[in-house]
Amino acid sequence: MLERMSDSGARQVKLFSIGANQVVRIPREFTLPGEDAIMRKEGNRLIIEPALPRSLLALLATLEPIDEDLPIIEDLRIDEIDL
Repeated sequence: MLERMSDSGARQVKLFSIGANQVVRIPREFTLPGEDAIMRKEGNRLIIEPALPRSLLALLATLEPIDEDLPIIEDLRIDEIDL
């Protein structure tokens, strides 16, 4: 049975099994972005964090726009190199 959220933000959740895997039902207020997560143990604690995007385009899509003016870069002449 799910309990109401405590003052610490912790909440009791339901565990169940699907085949050989144990599954935790994550409440809506703890929903993680994306389709993948990273899970690790720290002592008796189980930590679940969103996984970093796998591609450069996915990573760029998560970044906020830059709201500052960037300096103008001079058009520098490039010397030709014989290879």
